Amino acid sequence: MLEGLVNKLAQTPWSIGLHESLYMYAITESTHVICIMLFVGTIAMVDLRLLGISYTNVPVSQMLSRMLPWTIVGFVLLLITGAMLFLAIPIRTYHSLWFRLKCLMILIAAVNIAVFTFKVERDKATWDLGRVPRNSKICAVISLSAWASVIVFGRLIAYNWFDCDSINSPAMAGITGCPLDP
Repeated sequence: MLEGLVNKLAQTPWSIGLHESLYMYAITESTHVICIMLFVGTIAMVDLRLLGISYTNVPVSQMLSRMLPWTIVGFVLLLITGAMLFLAIPIRTYHSLWFRLKCLMILIAAVNIAVFTFKVERDKATWDLGRVPRNSKICAVISLSAWASVIVFGRLIAYNWFDCDSINSPAMAGITGCPLDP
């Protein structure tokens, strides 16, 4: 079902136009990278504060309130440019092992954000300038690791090591959803 949708998406004028455009794909990809710097950069600043590595004289609540608007802007722009990059080459991207790993790490990062926001952060006023609880530090390490992995896996999508035309292993075909030639 999902593969059929991806195949139909590849035939749309938007997909074909974006893929065949002389400049638009490069502009979109460059914008995506700049947005990664904004999004992950602001997250890293907060995570480093939670770990007590930097900005230790800034209250956590103040750090969060200052960074969150920029993080949201980066996230929205990442969603738009990421969707455009997927739209440009949906079939290849859908079958990419790196894309699937990137999606998994985004899911892990999202769960981590939810845990931090709805469970850990609730009592941040009590540890604003004092000792940051262990749970916050664990969330910060998970966050830094997950977003670093998203960046690495995202970059690896550009390489064709696991493209469908180079896969001849049933195990890899199963993971990527690539059909094996009989």
